[in-house]
Amino acid sequence: MSRDFVNRLCAALPGAENSDPWGGGHDCWKVGGKMFAVIGAINQAVAAKTDSIETAEMLIEAGPARRAAYFHRSWVELPLDAAEDELRHRILASYRLIRGALPKKVQAGLDPIP
Repeated sequence: MSRDFVNRLCAALPGAENSDPWGGGHDCWKVGGKMFAVIGAINQAVAAKTDSIETAEMLIEAGPARRAAYFHRSWVELPLDAAEDELRHRILASYRLIRGALPKKVQAGLDPIP
């Protein structure tokens, strides 16, 4: 897969916005002002939030993910050349977690998840 695939996937999610808050070529995807996916400027990987530290540790131990540097331990990093279904699943799960934690008023203003 590629950076373009991840960016297209994220862009298709309701309320998703792209920015580069640190400069230097990051693709930071947010919903309601909260990050759900970040593609690094240098390494070819995407960081996504999991539901818990335990889930992140399991994914790291099982092999599809690695620790996401500079993020909380509940975030993992997946290489951009990971399987398309794994990337899609992790990004959508991260999006749902972040979106679900937004204030109800903000959630109500977003289109349904496809």
